[in-house]
Amino acid sequence: MNDNKRPTVTKNTLKTAKRLLGYVTRDYKGKFIFVCCCIFMSSIASISVSLSLKFLLDGFIVPLIGHENPDFTELYKALAVLGTIFLLGVIATFCYTRLMVSIGQGVLKTIRDEMFEHMQKLPIRYFDQNTNGSIMSLYTNDTDTLRQMINQSIPQVLMSSLTIIVTFIAMVMLSPLLTVLAVIMIILMLIVTRKIGGNSGRYFVRQQKDLANVTGFVEEHMSGQRVIKIFNHEKVAEEEFDRLNEKLFDSAANANTYASIMGPVVGNIGNMLFVLTAVLGGYLSVAGIGGITLGVMASYLQFTKSFTQPFMQVAQQFNSIIMALAGAERIFNMMDEEPEVDDGYVTLVNARKDENGQITECRERTGVWAWKHPHQDGTVTYTELKGDVRFYDMSFGYTPEKTVLHDLTLYAKPGQKLAFVGSTGAGKTTITNLINRFYDVQDGKIRYDGININKIKKADLRRSLGIVLQDTHLFTGTIMDNIRYGKLDATDEEIYAAARLAHADQFIRMLPDGYQTMLTSDGEELSQGQRQLLAIARAAVADPPVLILDEATSSIDTRTESIVQKGMDNLMKGRTVFVIAHRLSTIRNSDAIMVLDHGRIVERGSHDELIKEHGIYYQLYTGKLELD
Repeated sequence: MNDNKRPTVTKNTLKTAKRLLGYVTRDYKGKFIFVCCCIFMSSIASISVSLSLKFLLDGFIVPLIGHENPDFTELYKALAVLGTIFLLGVIATFCYTRLMVSIGQGVLKTIRDEMFEHMQKLPIRYFDQNTNGSIMSLYTNDTDTLRQMINQSIPQVLMSSLTIIVTFIAMVMLSPLLTVLAVIMIILMLIVTRKIGGNSGRYFVRQQKDLANVTGFVEEHMSGQRVIKIFNHEKVAEEEFDRLNEKLFDSAANANTYASIMGPVVGNIGNMLFVLTAVLGGYLSVAGIGGITLGVMASYLQFTKSFTQPFMQVAQQFNSIIMALAGAERIFNMMDEEPEVDDGYVTLVNARKDENGQITECRERTGVWAWKHPHQDGTVTYTELKGDVRFYDMSFGYTPEKTVLHDLTLYAKPGQKLAFVGSTGAGKTTITNLINRFYDVQDGKIRYDGININKIKKADLRRSLGIVLQDTHLFTGTIMDNIRYGKLDATDEEIYAAARLAHADQFIRMLPDGYQTMLTSDGEELSQGQRQLLAIARAAVADPPVLILDEATSSIDTRTESIVQKGMDNLMKGRTVFVIAHRLSTIRNSDAIMVLDHGRIVERGSHDELIKEHGIYYQLYTGKLELD
């Protein structure tokens, strides 16, 4: 970024501010109107302090000077009225302060709810392109700046703006001549404020971005501490953190430097106005010009303080507003991200087959599923979900510049077990990402039971698939809750059966609280193999017709693997299964094995067929060639 670039208020900034204020006026319109009324009342009460000096001096105190027995009755009445006004101002200030806290927290809750709701609709691509720490920063650092703006900056700016307007009117009424001097000094103050505030705001925007980078780096390296220590990477990590932290220091130091000097500069300009007003007012009073009395001078000098103070307050809040708008812009950018497109219209329903093989839809779960396919002529057809998956001349790349898969044609008939082997980057996991439509193919087609998967609603498509990934993820909750994640309405007996099938039941029952054992921090209390068993049990309880196993047993020792494999074999019976494995011993019984190399299928066939060919698979299996 060019530091000499002059900051400007862009249309996007104004749009962000308008959108943010829309949350206040939309959900809390009545409260916000009441807040504005309270602020106006508080502002009037504040102005009354300065204006009262003229009336008290000229109307009550000066006339009583020299009287032997002065009557203070009228003065007491005036002071009582003034005290009532002050009391109302205090009550109004208390009311709008409390209300703005309520409004601010309510707006933040709404924004966080909308952020999280929208995040669930974003495609996997968004999370692949943004770090977890950067996304977390939206919920923490950026929303905190919004809280400060709504709770403090908005009411302060409204208060200051009203004070400036009312004070200026009162100053003109008291002395138009002295007001000319005030206007000249205020113009100077605005020029200085714009210059300093613009630089400060620019650095505050940069500070928010640098803070998100630091947060993302810390989050990433906290989760990767074991890897850092294994490879003695501490020094490099420190240097990289120092570099990011130095950038944050630079932007934060500059932002706060400009913010800190703004108050004294504006305050000193106000002091200059006070002195010049006193000199000019004294001269005009002595010369008898403008009808300036002692009361007028006292009130007007107090007004100069009341007039410059709001400018200083607005200048101070300007930085908070810029920070908040920078955070809001980042939040709204996430909320404006295109959600995952789902133009599918074929849905998955529970079905029942009669003795003639006719399929009818039903509500209860029968173990038979069907694709409900509405047609343009109003008719609806049902296709039984069997798990027939076919790729036709399919090509794909995560970016248009680089194609990962080239002209793939393959099929998996219902009940078949299809295995993919190949070096890292060959495209194995990409194939499974395309089956569940985390990404959409760029060329060619994928048909599921004869239906183009682009026509199937994504939620229904994924409901028909069970996936066990190499990197397991367990949520904070009990072991039973984590297994039930595969089927939220599963009974306890179904949970136990799934755990037994995955051979997880034995180790679970050995834990102090069994199935009610609480897991935290992604299940750090368990070994990697135990976490993998729970992931397998989670897929088992879903009872899907199609399974995708992406290195599902990679973290399990050889002895445990042989036990789990039996359970996996039971789980795979009657299902179409896609397996990605480095341990070739686990895929010997596959109906077909695809050997991938740079996104192309270079060999295919059963284990025995590929061994006879003495090709790449043979070399991998016999150890003459190793997978990367």
